[in-house]
Amino acid sequence: MTQIFPGEVFADTKDFDLGIRQLLPRYDEMLEVIIRCLPVQTHRILELGCGTGELSLKILNHFPGAEVIALDYSPRMIKFAHAKVVTAGFENRWTGIEADFGEWANYPERLEIGTDFDACVSSLAIHHLTDEMKLRLTQQIAINLIPQGCFWNADPTLPETPALAEIYQTARVEWANQQGINLAEIRRHQVGKSDTHGYSSQDQLATLDTNLKMLKKAGFATVAVPWKYYGLAVFGGWIG
Repeated sequence: MTQIFPGEVFADTKDFDLGIRQLLPRYDEMLEVIIRCLPVQTHRILELGCGTGELSLKILNHFPGAEVIALDYSPRMIKFAHAKVVTAGFENRWTGIEADFGEWANYPERLEIGTDFDACVSSLAIHHLTDEMKLRLTQQIAINLIPQGCFWNADPTLPETPALAEIYQTARVEWANQQGINLAEIRRHQVGKSDTHGYSSQDQLATLDTNLKMLKKAGFATVAVPWKYYGLAVFGGWIG
């Protein structure tokens, strides 16, 4: 089995865009919620864990004047995302940087990405950090946002009880069956095995309540959950 970084999920990058839509219900809907939550006058956006560039592309399509600075510690993801951005004609408004956002959280001076971001976004990445590092990252995000700037994260969350965990899993399987998707086959033939890399490891989920408390502790004046589908959620807020 191919060894991959936490968050890469698939052994072959070409499987990612279709595969993630097969593994996760309402993937595009989830990302589009982030787009709707960004201010109309969004210019500078920091993306943490850009993957293959799907969220970057949605942002650049929706905000013609926006610039995205995207961090990802996976060289193959940065390469894949860059190729898609170039094909879409957005090369001049997208900068991909191979970097661990956990490293950035602890040592921001080592990575010259600037400050004064209108918004920060992330999808399916931050849950690979420990809770301590999640908080540290959230605090660093807050420091790098302009007043009234916002942060939105689309991530799986930890079920509050075993009963909810079973409910969430059942809903996911039923959704896959309705789509004619064989989750077991996808996991067996396409999903790779990941281990710790940098500050990230396999899933280290926090409950939604814990995530919201971290936002408050980091200095976000208002927090919100604009979208939730069982164990998946889009949550974030605004700096005061």
